[in-house]
Amino acid sequence: MARKQSGTEVFRITGARQGLADDVRGRQRRYIISMSVRTVSVVLAATLWNVERHVAVVALALGVLLPYVAVVIANAGRENAPSLPSTFVPAPLRPALDTAPATGPSEPAPDAGQAGSTENVRENE
Repeated sequence: MARKQSGTEVFRITGARQGLADDVRGRQRRYIISMSVRTVSVVLAATLWNVERHVAVVALALGVLLPYVAVVIANAGRENAPSLPSTFVPAPLRPALDTAPATGPSEPAPDAGQAGSTENVRENE
C-alpha cells in the first residue's frame, strides 16, 4: 500500500484524531524499530561475551527488557485528540473597593433638624 505523495502541504485545522490506518502504521513502525534494536543487542551480547563482558551484559539486559517495552509502546493506544483553543473568555477581575481607614471612635452627628428627637425636646425646655 503506497501512499500518494503530492507536492502540496496539507494543514490540520480540526481537532480530529489521525486516521486509524495511520495510527496502526505508526505503532507497527515503532515496534519494528524496537525489535531491530533488540536483535542487534542480542547479537552484540553473543559476539562480545568473551571479549568485553561488561558491554555484553548490558547488551543482553537490553535484549531481555526491550520486548516488554516494545509491546507496551505498541499497545499504548491512540493518541489523545488535540484540544481546540477555548472560545470562552473569562471576565476580567475587578479590584475590590478599599475600606476606609479607622480613625478612632466616631461620634454620631447630632440631628439638629429633627423635631422628634429627645435632645431637641430638652433644649426647648
